[in-house]
Formats: sequence, C-alpha cells, structure tokens
Amino acid sequence: MKIIHDFAAVVKANNVRAAIKLQFRDVDNFIHWEFRDRADVRYIKKTIDTHLPWDSLRQMIEAVRDSGMVTMVTPFDEVSVDKCVEFGVDVLKIASSDIRDKTLLRKMASTGLPVVASSGGAEAKHIDALVAYFTSRNIPFALNHCVSLYPSEDSELELNQIDYLRDRYPDIVIGLSTHEHRDWHDSILIAYGKGARTFERHIDIDYEGVPVSAYCTKPEQADVWFKAFNKAKEMCGGPATFRREVPEKERRYLDALVRGVYAKRDLPVGHVLTDADVYHVVPLLKGQISTREFESGEKLTKAIVADGAVMLTGLDAPYAKDPALAALIADRGMEESADNPAPALKRASVA
Repeated sequence: MKIIHDFAAVVKANNVRAAIKLQFRDVDNFIHWEFRDRADVRYIKKTIDTHLPWDSLRQMIEAVRDSGMVTMVTPFDEVSVDKCVEFGVDVLKIASSDIRDKTLLRKMASTGLPVVASSGGAEAKHIDALVAYFTSRNIPFALNHCVSLYPSEDSELELNQIDYLRDRYPDIVIGLSTHEHRDWHDSILIAYGKGARTFERHIDIDYEGVPVSAYCTKPEQADVWFKAFNKAKEMCGGPATFRREVPEKERRYLDALVRGVYAKRDLPVGHVLTDADVYHVVPLLKGQISTREFESGEKLTKAIVADGAVMLTGLDAPYAKDPALAALIADRGMEESADNPAPALKRASVA
C-alpha cells in the first residue's frame, strides 16, 4: 500500500496517465503440490513467498483506483482472469512468457477488456499470431517491445525494435517494457521519438531493509522518468500523420525574409506587368505582393510610380480574387507609417 501511495504522489506531480500493475496468481492451484516445497526453484519460491490473499489484492486494486490511476493486472492463470473481472480491473497484461498460452489467451479475450502484451523473446510468427488473435476480435490491443533480461544493460535494450514493430503492425499501439537499471532519462526520450506510446517498468521502494531488485524503479527514479517522458512529448509535438500547423510568430518571421515586388518605372493603369517592369527586394510591405505570388501578366488597376510597391489592391489577377490570400497579404510584412514611408512615397514627398 505504501508503494501505491508513494508512486501515486509522483504520478500526480508529473500529470501523467499511469497504471500500477499487479500480478495475480491463484497460488493454491498454480504450483503442483509435489513441488511446493522446492526452494531451489526460483519461480516456485518467489510465487510462494509473495502470496497474498485475494482480499488484500482487492484492497490494492481499490487503492490504485482511488488514487486516480488506471488499474492493471497480469493474470497468470484463468482463475486470476476471473478475479480481474470481479475486481473491475481496467486493463489486462500478457507476460512475455505467456503469449503462446492458448488457454490463458482465450480466457483473457473472453472478457473483452483491453490488453497489453510484451514481446519478450518471441519469434515474429508468434507475435503475428498474438496480434491477429486479439485484433480480429476487436479487442483494444497494444504491444510492448521487451527484452526479458533482469536487469538489462543499455547495450541490450534494442530500441530499434520499436521501429520494427511499428512497421510490422501499423494499426496498433507500440510501447516499451524495460528492465534497465542504469538510466531513467535517455531511453524514454529515444523510445518516444521512435513512436512508443506505452511504457512499463517494475517499481519498488526502500522499506524496512528489504533489498530492491536492480531492475526496479524507485519513486525518485520514476520522477526522472516521467519528466523525461513529458519532455519527449513537448519536443516531439503533434502527430506525425499530418503537416503541423505553422504558428503565427514563425509565419511572421519568415514573411520578413520574403522579397517584395517593386516597379522599375512609372506604370499606368491598364499596364500588363512583365518581368522587365519590376524588381524584387526586401522589405515586403503589408498589402504588397511578393515573389511568392508574382507571375508576370498581372494587369494594373492603379498606376504605380517608379520604385513603388506593387499592391494587391491595384492588380487584376486570378490570385487577387482569393479571399484567404488577400487577407494574408494584407496582414503580412512591414507596416508603412508616416515616419517610415515606402521609398516611392519618400520621393513623392520630396518632390
């Protein structure tokens, strides 16, 4: 319960959407009765040593929910799946070791709950079968790249597998389940940049002298992890499925670098502009056409003096009838003022 409490505070401080995931086993029936005393078998000993009654697990699920986090469970047997449904668990997780457990997968699929799976050391054909099994049943499904080494060194993370999974399964969410123990910052930046969108680590706390496994993350380390996640989101920005919307300050900056169109000599009403009639220089003035619009062949509806800016309102051209473009041209470029008139206006005032 302290683990839940301590991590809930870090989650809230970083404003992330997080789940605390428990592991459920029907321990009384999970291990063959003749092997229950085999302390030399690590998996059996760990399962026995961490046995909690169902009422305690229910309390933990409720504590996760009450803290504002998502409830999530890795069930390792069919009874545990039933308990997930009974306790109102939000999301189910398939451990790397169980992605070929047909009996367990059928049971999990029967609930209709969203499922996240870890790929671990599975072969591509087995991952293909797993993805097809759940997606064909319209069950919300995500797949985490995972290296099942506890702990993992940086050189063992194989983050390029995120690209592989995204290319192979473009219609599902790809994530990262990691057991590294030397970094809580760089790998999530890289993984998010590659398109991973779900992230998982084992968690623990320093408490009453109980040793923390090297692959577990403590609250202060999770704080670094969450901050790196939020920084990755900030730096990557919007989705990669369509062109970004250019902000106003960027547009104005670029508009200030565009050349405006100016008359080389006095030009009368009705004159049809050619390349020989104009020159292109900065600055671009508000309402003036630029090299982005000028096509040669525009007809003047207003006379222009030599060195005067060619204004959109003095032209007869197809693009002059585009309301959106007209609004853009009217708003972009440098503002003329009495103190800073255009060159041609300066000359006229002197004359």
